[in-house]
Amino acid sequence: MTYQHKELASGRWFQIPFLEQIANIGTEVMRAIIWKKKNYNYSIKAVERALELIDLTAADAKNKKRLKEILRMREVLVDYFYFDNQYGSSDELWNSYFAPFFHIVSKDK
Repeated sequence: MTYQHKELASGRWFQIPFLEQIANIGTEVMRAIIWKKKNYNYSIKAVERALELIDLTAADAKNKKRLKEILRMREVLVDYFYFDNQYGSSDELWNSYFAPFFHIVSKDK
């Protein structure tokens, strides 16, 4: 597999705390939302990066107990950007999901 986040995929991702991993995923999702109306190709590239980070997060042994939430997030994200949005997601819902992670991570820095 060819990774867009080569340095993270080589092992650095697994050193990052869970909350920061989710905040990084959220950053890519927010990019995808911003680009959705401006440039579809840029939006999809951001979604692909988010999915890559979700997959790395799911593969991280420290997140074993959170696997159900991680994989559900992936499922709903794919549905929102690629399919019929059967879960009824919205830009606002994604923002409210990731906002606490952004807040916590920014407080720690």
